Amino acid sequence: MQGILFPMVALATLTFAVLLLIPVRRFRAGIAGQVKFDDFRYGESERVPPEVGIPNRNMMNLLELPMLFYVACLAYLVIGHVNEFALALAWIYVGLRVVHSAIHVTYNRVRHRLVVFGLSNVVLVMFWTNLMRTYAA
Repeated sequence: MQGILFPMVALATLTFAVLLLIPVRRFRAGIAGQVKFDDFRYGESERVPPEVGIPNRNMMNLLELPMLFYVACLAYLVIGHVNEFALALAWIYVGLRVVHSAIHVTYNRVRHRLVVFGLSNVVLVMFWTNLMRTYAA
């Protein structure tokens, strides 16, 4: 039952890794003279190169739909019915989010990212559907 915490920790770890990537890219761009501190006064300005802003956008992605994942994981824990299917779906979801982030912060091919993002959303819906079925049983 408590095994559902491990996918949550894994996704949180990914989120923290992307969070650390943001200042790394920003400081590198600053050292290279591509940006100034004022370019980030209101978030990001048009002067910020895309490769510097992408980790920030990915961070936002990791704080949007994954919130539904965290809530569902906690719900599974509260009702005390974490089945093998739920655990498999949780790990698949985390894996897809890792791949999505890797694509986003590296070569950023939109088609590849879109496919992985779409698949992760299907898995998330399945995760919630399984939760509702488990709860209703």
